[in-house]
Amino acid sequence: MRVLVTGASGMLGRETARALLARGDEVTVLQRRPGGIGCPEVLGDVADAAVVGRAVVGQDAVVHLAAKVDVVGRWPEFLRANVIGTRTVATACRSAGVQRLVHVSSPAVAHDGQPLVGVGAEPADPAAARGHYARSKALAEQQALGADSPDLAVVAIRPHLVWGPGDTQLVEPIVARARAGRLPVIGSGAALIDTTYIDNAVAALVAAIDAEPAVHGEALVVSNGEPRPVREVLDRLCRAAGVRGPRVRVPVPVARAAAVAIERAWTLLDRRDTPPLTPFLVEQLSTAHWFDQRHTRQVLAWAPHVSLDEGFDRLARWFATTVTTPCSRSAGQRTRGSRTAALPAVPGENLHSANATSHDTLDSC
Repeated sequence: MRVLVTGASGMLGRETARALLARGDEVTVLQRRPGGIGCPEVLGDVADAAVVGRAVVGQDAVVHLAAKVDVVGRWPEFLRANVIGTRTVATACRSAGVQRLVHVSSPAVAHDGQPLVGVGAEPADPAAARGHYARSKALAEQQALGADSPDLAVVAIRPHLVWGPGDTQLVEPIVARARAGRLPVIGSGAALIDTTYIDNAVAALVAAIDAEPAVHGEALVVSNGEPRPVREVLDRLCRAAGVRGPRVRVPVPVARAAAVAIERAWTLLDRRDTPPLTPFLVEQLSTAHWFDQRHTRQVLAWAPHVSLDEGFDRLARWFATTVTTPCSRSAGQRTRGSRTAALPAVPGENLHSANATSHDTLDSC
């Protein structure tokens, strides 16, 4: 099968491309900069119709991950990368005769701030979505599913909190804050959350490519299906890295008030770096969000094959072979072999997007 993967600079895109290559598919990646994955690359902007049109020629399927995932930024930036970019990909797929489009979305598209307890993939709701990222991804999902037709089967996959070895969007920011003694538990830490180990998220995307023809025109939430308390998740991630977990607890009203003040200051100062706390992050760390996986597993003929406990063990083994120098620690970088990766200051809004977790930022599309 010939497959185009957009946004393969991020962890989920990169590992998906590698998994497809490993099984013998002909893979092409579309991103801004060379990724060194070992397959043909098309370099450019996902919102550029000429670039995307060139990339989709001859493809059987497209996995669209490229997106701007951030807590800061102006609306036009999110609109171009996420909404116009998705529209451009869908249009190019139709024109080129691509048979299947797997659009990588986020549970944030259907989240209005209330706890999510055992729910499925509710319809994307741009009006209720929280913040520029979630709103733009909700519009993008609508664009993608709106392109579904007898000639182009479209499915939207919403991976939730994807993490694993080498993750710089979720794991490393949490570890960095814990190492600095600045990782609090907001509220009781008892709220249950779903997360997704990277191998399981990759397998779900591959299953979406291979799904039966009847599987199209809908959104599916993907997770490990093992809800754990927020405090436990934070503590296990930190323990895997050999650092102490959260040391202090901050009441939700205090954290919310601080987040609102910080967000206003960032807006007034037009700062582009990631703030230490946002109202969205307070919500994510203090409210439950876990999902009913039965429909997803049935229609994709997929199930997680790496449990959370095994995932934490794999992460610990990865950290044990990762050398952190005093220089890289102070600079917010971690080195493994010859590779270095910039360490984001805080986990930010990427906590709800998979892929954030899982997705690329605009700079790595």
